[in-house]
Amino acid sequence: MSHRLSLSRAAHLVGVHRSTLQKMIGEGTLATSEGMIATDELLRAFPLAQLEASGAVEWVNRIREESFGRRVRERLLPSQEILAQRLFAQGLELAELRRTVQRYHRLVEETERTLRDAFAGHPQLPRALAAMADGLGRALAGDASDAVAAMDVALHSMTPRVEVRPSGHEYFVEGHDSILQSGLKAGLQLSYGCENGTCGLCRARVVDGEVQRIRPHDFTLSEAERAQGHILMCAYSAVTDLKIETLEAAGPEDIPRQEIVATVRSITPLGEDTRLLHLQAPRSNRLRFLAGQSASLGAATPAGDVQATYPIASCPCDDRNLHFHVGRDEADGFATDVFSGAIRPGERVTLVGPEGRFVLASEPGRPLVFAACDLGFAPVKSLVEYALSADAAPSYTVAWLATRRDGHYLANQCRAWAEALDGFSWLPLAGEDAAAGAAELVAALGATTDLARADVYVAGPEEFVRNAEFEFRAAGVPGESLAMLAL
Repeated sequence: MSHRLSLSRAAHLVGVHRSTLQKMIGEGTLATSEGMIATDELLRAFPLAQLEASGAVEWVNRIREESFGRRVRERLLPSQEILAQRLFAQGLELAELRRTVQRYHRLVEETERTLRDAFAGHPQLPRALAAMADGLGRALAGDASDAVAAMDVALHSMTPRVEVRPSGHEYFVEGHDSILQSGLKAGLQLSYGCENGTCGLCRARVVDGEVQRIRPHDFTLSEAERAQGHILMCAYSAVTDLKIETLEAAGPEDIPRQEIVATVRSITPLGEDTRLLHLQAPRSNRLRFLAGQSASLGAATPAGDVQATYPIASCPCDDRNLHFHVGRDEADGFATDVFSGAIRPGERVTLVGPEGRFVLASEPGRPLVFAACDLGFAPVKSLVEYALSADAAPSYTVAWLATRRDGHYLANQCRAWAEALDGFSWLPLAGEDAAAGAAELVAALGATTDLARADVYVAGPEEFVRNAEFEFRAAGVPGESLAMLAL
């Protein structure tokens, strides 16, 4: 009997986006049964050569080749206790499978004796017994699908799958991460607050599967909640595949406004006129936000209090380390203090937010196109990093128009994405006028991309955004597929 895989695990093994498999299922080129994909059907659609080139197989091979070295133990493997429990659960399953095989083996032997007794001397008996033995031999020899099943079992030991209800979202728990940490890294907008077991906002009910507490927590669950299977996701990890019930943010309206005091970790030049401001939130009070949103920053300096609002340039999957791209601007007191050194590492910055609705569409699976001008790349970077972590799209295109003198201050990042990821392309453009450059940018995108079938995100100076919106609509992009942010 063929081993069966969930859609997310099958996509993980062959190294494709879930939407690719969903499209094949809709077209009838990939068969499923009760939402599961058989390994032999997966191999039919994706030959073994492709499986061997997939990221999942390389990951399993790397664990084997490095013989569970220190780096693997620390970064890829769970704790010894969790791993022992996962292996014990698989051991029980293996023992049951062995008992089943032994029962079938006894059944085959009894069938052979019955045939010999009932048809002794029959001329066709030797041929029938030989055919039965040959068929059993082929069945026990296995085939390529068994190798896929073995890889699936290995991945279950290292990365149990979590299914979130009622959304149906899925992700995998890796290494020492909690259920919450893995969900955030996978791009899910799970409900949480402190992330250290104090507030109780990350409560979830375990519907199916086993969990293990990996850290203490101060929040006390009621007797009724414990009896119903509630846990704090920040304090537990998965032992087996899980099904949990918990809340997820559907949009900006589900993210509460927060105020935290962060520390300036570093200020790094990205270009002559651009600085990377790295703020670090306290461990017990992190900023929950959606990719593409902004935050207001305030600081007290010798010259007085300064305040400004900037897009967050980092991914929500790391809610403690917050990045902002600050451009030189004499009219912006906060930026002036960043460039002059009045705001320096170690200083305290009050952060209020998040703000804005420049976020990814709630329904993933469509190609994503990002059009940025100058510092509009900051929210685009956040969106791209989040979309990649959430595996939210089959393809990504980033077009970046630079009108400032330090140009594409993170060109290396864009090149790295394009070189490392299939389906990722970036288009650098330069010009002196943002409005005129918008028309050139949209024309260049239209020559290589089916814009009418994509979700488009535009960020930059107001004149760029206004002209780009006009050009994108003229190119056939419907209004509901366009998101704009004027800086």
